Order: sequence, then structure tokens, then C-alpha cells
Amino acid sequence: MQRVLWLIPALCLAACGALSGAPNPAPLEIAYPAMPRALTEGRVSRVIDGDTADILVRGELWRVRMLGIDAPESVAQERPVECFGRQAAARARQLLEGQTVYLERDASQDDRDRFGRRLRFIWFSDGRLFNLQMIAEGYAFEYARRGNPHKYQRQFRSAQAEAQRAGRGLWSPATCNGERRPE
Repeated sequence: MQRVLWLIPALCLAACGALSGAPNPAPLEIAYPAMPRALTEGRVSRVIDGDTADILVRGELWRVRMLGIDAPESVAQERPVECFGRQAAARARQLLEGQTVYLERDASQDDRDRFGRRLRFIWFSDGRLFNLQMIAEGYAFEYARRGNPHKYQRQFRSAQAEAQRAGRGLWSPATCNGERRPE
């Protein structure tokens, strides 16, 4: 009887999620590239949005724009909040805030963008690549600055195609259907 009692709330919660139209992501197996050696260690102090964070590196606060991804806008003053922007920012906070991370510079890209943000790939100590994870889960688009291919572009594009096929996150017809538009 006790087993049935815990099952009833679980079924109710599952039904509520299904009725709300919220996407139900399938379990992911992401093929991460090998984590390079000699990366710059930092601690995430604040996530700004889905593709930007403040990271403390050797006592200096770096504003970092993640390379290879473009998350929907959630905080830009001159632009409206985009579809799935709040969810992308929330996922980035969930993954990054307070974490020790490892920053990788891509020699094929500029060191900084026009806003002075450092351009980096973000690694976790367990070998996960944050940038790739955001694309694979459907929280960001693959992005090449000024059309200049980045180091992991092939993997990122493959992850985006799979997220699109699976209808994950911003690719879901229940959310944005892959369209960049105001929320």
C-alpha cells in the first residue's frame, strides 16, 4: 500500500508536466572532445545569461563570452528577451554558478570581443564542455563569430542537428521551434 501512495503524487507530477506543454528531454549521451591540458582555472562568480559569465581568475574578474554558442537573449537592454532566453540563462546558472571551471582559448579566434569580454570554451573538471552541453540540450545555437570556424565547430554543429531532430529545448514545437523571436 505504501508503494502505491508514493506512486500517486509521482503520476500527478508527471501528468502536470505533460499537460503544461513543457518539453520532456530524452536522456543525453554527449560525445565530448578530449579536454586539453594547461587550461586557465577560474571560479564562476556570476552567470549573466546563457552564454556569458563573470569568472574569477587569479584574483581578477573576467567577463567571459562562451565561444561557439549563442544563447537566446535574456538581459540585453537594447533587445527584447528572446524565446527560451530565460530558460537558457537558468540552465547556465544551474551548471556554472560557484563552480571551478577551466577556460580554453581558441587560437583561431580573437582573445576578446568588441565589448571586451574574453572569448573562451568552458570545461568542467570531469571533462564536460559547457558550450557543447548547452547546444546538445537545446539551450543555445552553434555560432561562429564573423563566420570564422572555431575549434569544435564540427562537434557543435553535430550536437545542434541532433538537438533539432529530437526537438530539445528551443527546438521543440512547444517552445520556439528553433526560431529566434521575442518571447
